[in-house]
Order: sequence, then structure tokens, then C-alpha cells
Amino acid sequence: MAEEYEKLLDKLYSNLPVKRTSGERFEIPIADCFLQGSKTIIRNFGDICSRLRRTPEELSKYMFKELATPGAISGQQLILQSKVNPRLVNEKLTSYCEIYVICRECGKPDTHLDAVDRNVRILVCEACGAKKPVRF
Repeated sequence: MAEEYEKLLDKLYSNLPVKRTSGERFEIPIADCFLQGSKTIIRNFGDICSRLRRTPEELSKYMFKELATPGAISGQQLILQSKVNPRLVNEKLTSYCEIYVICRECGKPDTHLDAVDRNVRILVCEACGAKKPVRF
């Protein structure tokens, strides 16, 4: 009886598909950029903001400052008023996540920003409860 059970289990496990995940439940989104004339447009900016759980204004302010270019939010897109390499946009997006999204104590992305002052916010981790002031 036990041998039949083991054979059935082996057969069941051999028919299951193999899960291929990186092990992380949070992956930093990749910006879908394209050039239009002298402008760079990030098509999936709204999706990036929702996945990072940040407002478009917060993320766009950081991107404008770091990329040293003016721009505007147009619907679900971010329009940068100069030609910017997509690799550089993704590097800045990664650095934003490291500073303003991922908790420094536990490494989880379950955080939110509390406003304290005009230029200072508190990064509050919802997983471990850690609080860290960040300059905005």
C-alpha cells in the first residue's frame, strides 16, 4: 500500500510543471522608453508608479532632478524634454528604488513615505516597522 502511494506521488510530481522564478517577489520594473524627436517618452510610467506604490509626482520629481532635464506627465506616460539613454533611465529607476522604496533593514519593498517637512520624508517599512528619514 505504501509503495503504491509513493509511486503515485512520484508520478504526480513528475507531471507538475517546474516553477522558474528568481525567488524574489519584487522586481524593479524596467522602463519602456522610446525617442520621439528630441524627447524621450516612458510609456509605462503609470504602471511603474503603481508597482512601486509611489505617486507619479514623487517619481517624476526624482527623475527630472537626476536626469537634469525638464519634463511632464501626460496620462500614463512621462515625457522628458531631451534625449536620454534608456539604460540611464533604468539606472536612475533602480537607484530610486534603493533609496525610496526598499527598506534598508529587512530589504522588503513594503514601504510608504510619510511627509514630515517640505524636503524630508520618513520611509516607513510595513514589514518590519523600521523608520528612516530620506531627503526628497
